[in-house]
Amino acid sequence: MPAYLLLIAAVLSRLIPHPDWLNFTAVGGALLYFGARRPWREMVAPLAALMATDYVLTVFTYHYSFHWQAYVTTWAWYFAVMVLGRVLLQSRTTFLRVAAGVLLGPTLFFVVSNYAVWVGGDMYPHTMGGLVTCYAAAIPFYRNDVLSTAIVAGLAFGLPVLVRRMNRAHAVQSAS
Repeated sequence: MPAYLLLIAAVLSRLIPHPDWLNFTAVGGALLYFGARRPWREMVAPLAALMATDYVLTVFTYHYSFHWQAYVTTWAWYFAVMVLGRVLLQSRTTFLRVAAGVLLGPTLFFVVSNYAVWVGGDMYPHTMGGLVTCYAAAIPFYRNDVLSTAIVAGLAFGLPVLVRRMNRAHAVQSAS
């Protein structure tokens, strides 16, 4: 159930306007958690929900025509982060593994999506300087993606551990 609540938070964090917080969403942390805590067959739910969110934002919020080809990289990333959560965090969840997921997920998106923007668009010249400019322009988005992923994943994976520790401490205190 918590994985689906995080999925709802991820969708809402994209739909609710937040113009000064570029790419500050619950998506990365929610996908890491979903991958770590839900079975493979359920991974279609977050993928479908976020794909639908991409469509709604593109057509109804930004008023652009929707071309699914422009989103293949993003949709592959959604799935990749769930796989990362599954591989890295399903069997053993430690602070270091969560930290690795928090850094790897947004970094993968930063590298792949900005390369795709540079290669597939005409926003930046197809030179090394254009590629550097493309990545430099995306740094504020990357920073916020890492920060929001760290907060969401930290809460999602950390709160249950904290509650268990508090319950154990309470049980020990009650027994004495």
